[in-house]
Amino acid sequence: MAHKRIYMDWNATAPLMDAVREAMIDAFAMPGNPSSVHGEGRAARALVEKARRQVAALVGANPQSVVLTSSATEAANLVLTPHWRMGRSPLSLGRLYVSAIEHPAVRLGGRFAPDRITEIPVTPRGVTDLARLETLLAEHPVEAGLPLVAVMLANNETGVVQPVAEAARLVHAKGGLIVVDAVQAVGRMAVEMDALDADFLLISAHKLGGPKGAGALIARGETLMPEPLIRGGGQEKGHRGGTENLAAIAGFGVAAELAQKDLINRNLHVTSLRDRLEAGMRAAAPDLIIHGHDVARIGNTCFFTLPGMKAETGQIAFDLEGLALSAGAACSSGKVGQSHVLTAMGQDAQMGGLRLSLGPATTQEDIDAAIAIFARIAARRRPAGQAA
Repeated sequence: MAHKRIYMDWNATAPLMDAVREAMIDAFAMPGNPSSVHGEGRAARALVEKARRQVAALVGANPQSVVLTSSATEAANLVLTPHWRMGRSPLSLGRLYVSAIEHPAVRLGGRFAPDRITEIPVTPRGVTDLARLETLLAEHPVEAGLPLVAVMLANNETGVVQPVAEAARLVHAKGGLIVVDAVQAVGRMAVEMDALDADFLLISAHKLGGPKGAGALIARGETLMPEPLIRGGGQEKGHRGGTENLAAIAGFGVAAELAQKDLINRNLHVTSLRDRLEAGMRAAAPDLIIHGHDVARIGNTCFFTLPGMKAETGQIAFDLEGLALSAGAACSSGKVGQSHVLTAMGQDAQMGGLRLSLGPATTQEDIDAAIAIFARIAARRRPAGQAA
């Protein structure tokens, strides 16, 4: 009899929720193009606008400021550009400042040339170094154009929550803009655009139990916007061309609405499971290193290094035992390489790290089974200095 597999890779993608699947099936049956003016087109448009309102409500934004995209990666490439418009007037942003632990979609800088990108370091605990950011902004050449700063809300590997509101205060004092990758944060902590003082947020549907292939760029207003990345038929008020993916957008909306329901209690429960998991892991391997354990983290994430075992070896071992986890970000975990997050934190990145990430469907039984699997794998390690 096959053993039940345990899924602990929710930061890579959350399983599609039943209500989302049903909404998508209904949308697939709608024949109209949302840009058409006949009844079928108006029905499709109504569904898009309903989803836009649901996505906006997730972060306390104005629905008119939500640009629907194919992914958060596309949203990042849309907003990370030196080319902007304030109303009808062109505006140039001079330099991009990006934290060293950003997701590659942001860290690569979008449409900025490499020589116009500056990295913001982080502390050994994985928190953006605000003192260094303040210095960088003080040194920013005004004649080059306004600064654009990208600081994520919750790191996708460590789960460490970043001081976004404090960073925003520094950025706005310099007259700049701040872009916040909230992909891992929404649904796992309260996210209010005004409280963060963010100018732009990036979010993704599939981290919420929505479909893959839907995301959004959410702006504070509509006056200052980046030049389009994808030009076409004028969809999304000209900010993003292309016929809307109606089914994915409908599913995104439902996922966003469900993510708000009982948020506090759901996340307290997931955090208690994560804490129980980490306690069991520490008992089995007292030398275990849990990155970011002593600062604020989203409650579902455990990023760890097991001395004596390289991350890629551990990932295979856990998978063979029936436990799905990641060796860092899912976009790069298929490649053998050092974690840029651990490197930025000044940690020994040679061993790499493994990420366990939980979700609302994770059970106490899953936790107990994961601890048992971890204990077996930890016991098979080679002595220190002889990493497998």
